[in-house]
Amino acid sequence: MKKVLSKKNLWEKTPSWIKSTLGRGLGLIPPKWLLGKSFRENCKFISDAQWWSEEQAHKYQLNKLREMLKLAYEKTEFYSRMFDSVGFNPRDFQSLDDMGRLPMIDKQVVIDNLSDMCTKSVDDKDVDFGSTGGTSGTPLHFYMNANRSSVEYAYLTTSWERAGYKLGMPVAMLRGRIVNPDRNGFRHEYDPILRHHYYSSFHMSHENMKRYLKHIATIGPCFLHVYPSSIAALARFILRSGTHAPKNIRGVIAESEIVYPEQRQMVEEVFGCCLFSCYGQSEKLVLAAGCEHSDDYHVWPTYDYFELLDDEGNPVTTPSQRGEIVGTGFINTAMPFIRYRTDDWATYVDNHCEACGRKHTIIRDIRGHRTQEVLIADDGSEISWTALNMHDDTFLRVRQFQFLQETQGRAVLRIVPADGFGEDDADRIHRNLGRKLDCRLTFTIELTEAIPLSPRGKAIYVDQRIQQEKEFR
Repeated sequence: MKKVLSKKNLWEKTPSWIKSTLGRGLGLIPPKWLLGKSFRENCKFISDAQWWSEEQAHKYQLNKLREMLKLAYEKTEFYSRMFDSVGFNPRDFQSLDDMGRLPMIDKQVVIDNLSDMCTKSVDDKDVDFGSTGGTSGTPLHFYMNANRSSVEYAYLTTSWERAGYKLGMPVAMLRGRIVNPDRNGFRHEYDPILRHHYYSSFHMSHENMKRYLKHIATIGPCFLHVYPSSIAALARFILRSGTHAPKNIRGVIAESEIVYPEQRQMVEEVFGCCLFSCYGQSEKLVLAAGCEHSDDYHVWPTYDYFELLDDEGNPVTTPSQRGEIVGTGFINTAMPFIRYRTDDWATYVDNHCEACGRKHTIIRDIRGHRTQEVLIADDGSEISWTALNMHDDTFLRVRQFQFLQETQGRAVLRIVPADGFGEDDADRIHRNLGRKLDCRLTFTIELTEAIPLSPRGKAIYVDQRIQQEKEFR
């Protein structure tokens, strides 16, 4: 599967030397203008909507759900069958409580019905391909709107403003991007539109982290955008080496992995600033962001219809009670996800925040979302699995996969193949992962009929058996 030629995808494929050439001129133009009219309009809407009353938010959700349910029913075979099977017609949708009449779906349902869940042809120029491993170790392939970025980035940057970020500030990125070395061996790239400085989170060696920190100190007042595991590795390096964090870092934005309390404490002490975190999915289901006044997550009511359900499927409304996150996203109209069970669990706090005044559902202690499993490179440094997770067709004909590591710098990639898996698939996996691993870790592929679950019944990405691993966490 290939990415469509959207503006975002085209820009990301542009060679770094061309970006550098354009950088001086583009750097003079405010990012909000470079990112386009749609981005500016979305930012204005989101910024205003975050202060809506609960009544306003519910009215907006009701209208968006009516649109989504009508679209899904009329344009997809899957939802047409599903709605008919329970006697549900979108024209009868009158209140948010009516969502409870619909069955929930999960990853396996999507895998089994992918071709029947799209509202338009997957070959349409406005449809993009996506993939994520999720928390079960089984790859999930799906489709989404190619023009989603202007909405998605508007929500993210508006969320980051709570931590003090302003659009146009430099951002140092340690989030799994492939960053090739320059002629001096320095792994750094610069995006003049977003003002992003990319550093390789795959090469977190002593010398590289030292160079990263030295360079970050030169880019002016900035934020770090990281995986929790990559910023923890950088913080531990600072502590081990007896150095100090750059003084120009104004905050740390951590996403895509669980943020553990001890990590948050260490990072905030080492860097002397706030660690701000967001929660979301590649499937564009639910988006929740931290608050200016606490580490709790505020769920954006205009991004999705959020449900927190107990084991019996009942809404969780009691503070301190835990439930599973179930989402119906508003952004992806190419392939609607309606009442999708995320297999992520959280604790309910309240339906509004007294400290900031937002009338958003508040949750905390999210668990189940991408764990911080690491591989150990040949130089002893860590490679976060999240950084290796592929959002393309790398694992297209793979049912499950898992790394087994018993020796530093080497691993076995266990694969449960899907129908049609062959040498071309194995070559693609070696090629795509190899680009990210950059010879720091070699692996062989082992086909197997099944991958054992953990004692708690969960599949994990890395079966790490190196005793030294305990020292890295």
